[in-house]
Amino acid sequence: MRFDFPNKNGETLSGKLELPASTPRAFALFAHCFTCSKDFIAADVIAKTMAEKGIGVLRFDFTGLGNSEGDFSNTNFTSNVDDLLSACEHLGQEYGKPELLIGHSLGGAAVLQAATCMEQVKAVVTINAPSDLSLLNHLFEDELDIINNEGEAKVIVAGRSFTIKKQLIEDIAEKEMLEGISTFRKALLVMHAPLDNIVSIDHAANIFKAAKHPKSFISLDSADHLLSRRSDARYAANVCAAWVDRFISAEDVNVDRVDEGFVRVQSRPDAKFTQDIYSQDHHLVADEPLAAGGENLGMNPYEFLLAGLGACTSMTVKMYAERKGIPLEDVIVEMSHEKIHAEDCEQCETISGKVDKIVKHIELKGDLSSEEQKRVLEIAEKCPVNRTLKAEIIIESLAE
Repeated sequence: MRFDFPNKNGETLSGKLELPASTPRAFALFAHCFTCSKDFIAADVIAKTMAEKGIGVLRFDFTGLGNSEGDFSNTNFTSNVDDLLSACEHLGQEYGKPELLIGHSLGGAAVLQAATCMEQVKAVVTINAPSDLSLLNHLFEDELDIINNEGEAKVIVAGRSFTIKKQLIEDIAEKEMLEGISTFRKALLVMHAPLDNIVSIDHAANIFKAAKHPKSFISLDSADHLLSRRSDARYAANVCAAWVDRFISAEDVNVDRVDEGFVRVQSRPDAKFTQDIYSQDHHLVADEPLAAGGENLGMNPYEFLLAGLGACTSMTVKMYAERKGIPLEDVIVEMSHEKIHAEDCEQCETISGKVDKIVKHIELKGDLSSEEQKRVLEIAEKCPVNRTLKAEIIIESLAE
């Protein structure tokens, strides 16, 4: 949902608040990288994944970037920290003050500084963050003389043109990052990609060494600096959500209890297709792919249908093999679904229109005889879900 708020100068900053389907157990602020926005891939995926885990996340555009008001050329590292403090204040007024700060790249440096001014913050996460802000100077090294002599210059960062003023260079030079890290007394998770070619992993080592316990380090393996692959961003978010459980004060708040044998599907607020699925003990997410206008946060409904059939088939086969002493080591069930014309289906009773066709490819691993393979495949067709789908089904919809 949209969450705009004013910065210290009264300019409106554009924000998005990702809320869980149930009552949030905590709130977090996410700070994006230099010249990025709240909508870049990592910010979007991390915020939404954290919301799946019950944590509300506010991400916003720093002054002068994205959809926020203000002049970027008049901003600096200090103003970014001020923007985080404004976000904290207004989130606290509307929902609850953040207990977790997450910062990517320069945003990671900003949350480390802002955390010293936020008593309620219990934990801080940095992702590919610098330990020395002078690293930014390499982005302007070809124009540094012009900036210092004339006060400003146009520079190209990530393919876009920005006006950089001397005050930004001076503000960076004045900041001693490691000093602040050693005094903020928050739980710290340092996440860094060893192959990051913009902020080397040495910066992560410096941050980790300067911080006091409790502190943790997670390698992001083959990820790039921007976590541009959704799988990398989602991994970072899942690790972050698991790690922070130890430090946030609120207990996990679930939706109303689901009785045994029932499944509850609940649409997620402000989402186009995303659905939260609850059983008595489990939580899953259903969605549509990006190409269909969804967020691709989970399998689509037909994929869930195939998953249920495949799981039941595999379980039934393995149970039968174990009971009969058949040396089945593993079973892989791969399925597809399509609509076909009824006239193309010889075994179908329907004679016009289209019918649903599900194809199961079953791979049996192990030293099975031909007779054992034949018998196991016969049993596969008798799994309960398979029989349900082939039987007459009554679906009764009750409005409440």
